[in-house]
Amino acid sequence: MKKLFAALALPLIALAIAFTAPVSAQSSRDGVWIQIAARPSLREAENEARSYAARLPDVSGYALGGGWYGVVLGPYAREDAERVLQVYRAEGQIPRDSFIAFQRNLRSQFYPVAADATQPAEPAPAPAPAEPAVQEPEPQPQTALQTTLPDETPAQARRSESALSREQRMELQVALKAAGFYNSGIDGAFGRGTRASMSDWQAARGFEPTGVLTTAQRQVLLDEYNAPLISVGMARAEDAKAGIALQIPAGEVAFDRYESPFAHYSSKGGLGAQLLLISQPGDKRTLFGLYDILQTLEIVPLDGPRERSASSFTIEGRNNQIVSFTQASLNNGEIKGFTLVWPAGDEERRARVLAAMQASFTRLDGVLDPAAGGEAVQDIDLVSGLEVRKPKLSRTGFFVDDRGSVLTTSDVVAGCTRITLDHGYQAEVAASNTANGIAILKPAEALAPAAVAGLSTASPRLQSEVAVSGFSYEGVLGAPSLTWGKIADVKSLDGNTNVARLELAAQPGDAGGPVMDATGAVLGMLLPQQTGGQQLPEGVSFAVNADVIRGALDAAGVTPAAQPASAGSLPNAAITRLASGMTVLVSCWE
Repeated sequence: MKKLFAALALPLIALAIAFTAPVSAQSSRDGVWIQIAARPSLREAENEARSYAARLPDVSGYALGGGWYGVVLGPYAREDAERVLQVYRAEGQIPRDSFIAFQRNLRSQFYPVAADATQPAEPAPAPAPAEPAVQEPEPQPQTALQTTLPDETPAQARRSESALSREQRMELQVALKAAGFYNSGIDGAFGRGTRASMSDWQAARGFEPTGVLTTAQRQVLLDEYNAPLISVGMARAEDAKAGIALQIPAGEVAFDRYESPFAHYSSKGGLGAQLLLISQPGDKRTLFGLYDILQTLEIVPLDGPRERSASSFTIEGRNNQIVSFTQASLNNGEIKGFTLVWPAGDEERRARVLAAMQASFTRLDGVLDPAAGGEAVQDIDLVSGLEVRKPKLSRTGFFVDDRGSVLTTSDVVAGCTRITLDHGYQAEVAASNTANGIAILKPAEALAPAAVAGLSTASPRLQSEVAVSGFSYEGVLGAPSLTWGKIADVKSLDGNTNVARLELAAQPGDAGGPVMDATGAVLGMLLPQQTGGQQLPEGVSFAVNADVIRGALDAAGVTPAAQPASAGSLPNAAITRLASGMTVLVSCWE
């Protein structure tokens, strides 16, 4: 398979040399291609291929099926293809709507004529789902499209053009703009700018540059523009159970199953695209809950714009693997919408597919049964069959002032791209001291804690009873739990008086939690079980004491709450309420 040996900054001549390595049969099967043109006649496609081959390396032509013929570059390794696509687009060497195609999309080779034209094996058809959910149009005969409709004189072309609606004229302007020939407003008025762009397009395609497109030329222009949609098999799908009809990339996704509130359409092509239809009964509260839940899923990356109104929302999420877009709206007690998941690096085609889906989205009668998919295997890490996003690490923290500042262990904030409190609130590191194991977090926006830790001013007493509040299982239980124990020593094993030793069976998730005495005062913060590469014996824990905590808070400019007025020992229920109010889950995200 060809591999790039030149950096992107190299001139095209260097790139051309790098791309002309021989292609083996095996690499041709394994590689990907860049489709730069699709023509509805063999003659036009051959002319197009020769034109590109005069200035670019690695040009080939393949039948695409349905009477279409494609001009492609390649094959390349996937990462190399993305670089080639970026360079050639930036330099204007290929159309901006060029995209990565796969071997399965290509049939017999027609260019170069001396090349091996062995037709690759067709992929086996995907098995039909046990319960068909999509009603697709009847397949049309695979006959070649008429590329050369009867020639029209300029006068005849003007007459046929005059019959176009304003929307059809605007569509031609959009296609000319996408092809790089038009840069004015889309208004449906064919003035001097539009005529000049038509003439330029005709000249570039080998037609007489009259400035007036014939009926056949208009069809070729629109077919060029719609090539990205053709490549993914855009077709109308009607899901009667979900009560939704729309255009979907049927060449890349196929119905899989129902798990309310989603109809799952899984990937069936090489792109790895995924589609969810959203359909459920509900009200404003249900809509807002769906908005929150979707943002916890792996298929909805954290980066990207979000908008929510009283009756609808949109969510876009991006990372270096995928781009997902979700829209949903509430109407007459029914919430309907969709989520499209697309691979990163294929933005122009994704935008075209998404626009077609949005324009065609239609609400039909009925809504998906809330019990649909109830027989599916349940998993705490899944929501309706979708994986929940999980943090790299979660530990415990506790509020130390009335603005929501949090004290936690320094190991939980190391190497994080994002830190959250209770999964929903962003926080930043105000101070971190690995020597004493303390980190101080400040929320991005002020919070109003239900309770704030009151740091003890008294020395802890040996063998006195203490309780640690913590998320023992890193938030799985949804609320903190108390672990009871005793103070075994007021210093560490090496004599450090800043640390107390506890007889307490803590879990890893408890680290960073408050150590409380019987009055509810906080004596210290629990340290991680593993320190300095050594694992503590079972039932042994250490806690940094209140004096060290107070000094760290003072240095960070945080005023800690005063020790609660002593009224004697509190009942366990009161300790539990106090601990629950001050304890917070701290999560580190990659």
